[in-house]
Amino acid sequence: MILIRARVEAVLEPGRRTEVRVPVLLIASDRRWLELLPSQRARLNGRFGTPRSADLLAAVVVVRGPPSVLGPPSPLQRAAETVRARLRRSVDRLPADQRGVLPGMVVGDTSRIDPDLAEVFRTAGLTHLLVVSGANLAIVIGAVLGLCRFAGLGRRRAPPVAVLAVLAFVVVARPEPSVLRATVMGLIGLLALFTGRRRQGLPALAAAVLLLVLIDPTLARSYGFALSVLATGGLLVLAPPWQERLRRRLPGPLADALAVAAAAQVAVAPVLVMLSGEVGVVSVAANLLAAPAVAPATLLGALGAVTALVSLPLARLVVWPAGLAVAWVVWIARTAARLPYATIPWKGGGLGAVALLAAAVVAVLILRSRRLRLVAVAAMAGVLIAVVGLRLLAPGWPPPGWALVACDVGQGDALALAAGPGRAVVVDTGPDPRLVEGCLERLAIRDVPLLVLTHPHADHVDGVAGVRSHRAVHAVLTTPRGPGREARFTSGLVVRQALTGQRWSVGDLTLSVLGPLSAGPRLAPGDDGTTVNDASVVLVARRPGFSALLAGDVEADAQRALAGSVPAVQVIKVPHHGSRSQDPAFLAAAHASVALISVGRDNDYGHPAPSTVDRLRSLGSRVHRTDQEGDVAVVRTTGGLSVVPRR
Repeated sequence: MILIRARVEAVLEPGRRTEVRVPVLLIASDRRWLELLPSQRARLNGRFGTPRSADLLAAVVVVRGPPSVLGPPSPLQRAAETVRARLRRSVDRLPADQRGVLPGMVVGDTSRIDPDLAEVFRTAGLTHLLVVSGANLAIVIGAVLGLCRFAGLGRRRAPPVAVLAVLAFVVVARPEPSVLRATVMGLIGLLALFTGRRRQGLPALAAAVLLLVLIDPTLARSYGFALSVLATGGLLVLAPPWQERLRRRLPGPLADALAVAAAAQVAVAPVLVMLSGEVGVVSVAANLLAAPAVAPATLLGALGAVTALVSLPLARLVVWPAGLAVAWVVWIARTAARLPYATIPWKGGGLGAVALLAAAVVAVLILRSRRLRLVAVAAMAGVLIAVVGLRLLAPGWPPPGWALVACDVGQGDALALAAGPGRAVVVDTGPDPRLVEGCLERLAIRDVPLLVLTHPHADHVDGVAGVRSHRAVHAVLTTPRGPGREARFTSGLVVRQALTGQRWSVGDLTLSVLGPLSAGPRLAPGDDGTTVNDASVVLVARRPGFSALLAGDVEADAQRALAGSVPAVQVIKVPHHGSRSQDPAFLAAAHASVALISVGRDNDYGHPAPSTVDRLRSLGSRVHRTDQEGDVAVVRTTGGLSVVPRR
């Protein structure tokens, strides 16, 4: 599934053309959409829908087929893409991690970063290194001003050169919210340098925020923009006094680096906890250790991108030491992410942010009182001993006795049902082969007796290659109404159609097919998403001490038709990622004590719908989500079922 933000200029209907100029979100499955560049114009066919989120969008368009390109991109964007492509070619001979991370650190190109590595950076609190922000721009501006000074340009002539370099950098990096904020801040600083007036940090930040929000009102709702502004505010307000205090006890450079890392992390913590429901523990230390490698990697990577325009072999020599710097950053990220309790669970949303701020106030009060500090140290020592003891005694992943694992594959579905040592029935594969392969690797699955593809949407079938990688897949079960789209993923495999009432047995695991109730007409390329969802294969899985309803993406109409045949089970895989389209009778009929929602972090669909989560909880189900907990395992125990999240 490909998400593209675009601007619609005209809408064509039978006998009618309407000229518009509005932002829309395109949802496409054809990978040729990825070949488009900013400024290109294209014609498309699709179904317009009302946006479910509060973003400033006029519509969400489900695109049918590839784009019909109307013209080339602008010369400026062609040149920018040439630089990005040359940078990618110059890093081709570096190890996989380095060639994925270096373009991200230099120009924000994350197309080659392994999803597992991106998750490692997130856990370590280093995700900001993979997007272009104020740090990158500061490095570029500093380098350009240094070269200007070396070339003999004075204070008056150097800033205009730096402005041109900044604008060129922004075009190559593309105007993402963090890039825009950093650009305006950098230009304000250069203006202050050019006029000779002392730069005022907070007024400059306020001016940047006001200007950007006036230009693009959607930034007012952008969490990325908010994090960028808060981080800058932390550096301006918190870092200076902390630097002064730390310099009394630490060497100057170490005090400065520690103050900067801590100030930025503290400033963004309330928003991060709202989004993730967890607090990073190791992020300050990880940023402190990674900082010395960021500037060399960025500057040498940028130099390599420019050199690649002239000589690719020379560019490869230039980026080799940049790769070494990136290797250090990657090692820091992996080491920090592996540490026990690198992140700790916390209440998400606004309440979690308020709770974190209250905890910060309590911490300040404790630090100001010697008696309270002694009490806090004693309490923390006791907690540390208990935590270490639990960590040593707790089982690793996967937990022994697991019966079902909902794999964290982003905005999609992938489930594994235990079928013996090293064996599992896999239901759906998610949108990315690497994500589902990683999940099955963690579960040590080497044999897949049955692969079920509930319906032919990309977020359920595009990961098939990841299931087949280094594994034997014996049979595939598909919806009887499918158009055969999954055939391109299942060549060479035995493919069967699921029929209502059909039963499959693998060891002591039994799968019963509940739906779709009738074969009906086969799906066509023009069918809307609801029609395809309602053709999903719906299964009931049973084994001694375990039962689950696996409902694919069936929506309210199909759920109503199936509600009378739904048996009582212990676990329900909530249909369609917890969307609003749910039939209360269908959910209630399952009587499930555990509800699993497979959903992507910060998705554009508003999944899961709060109304669906509230309804499940009112029915007595414990709700578990892959976007918040990662892989989620359901484990059989002597006392019943237990749920163990991987995070």
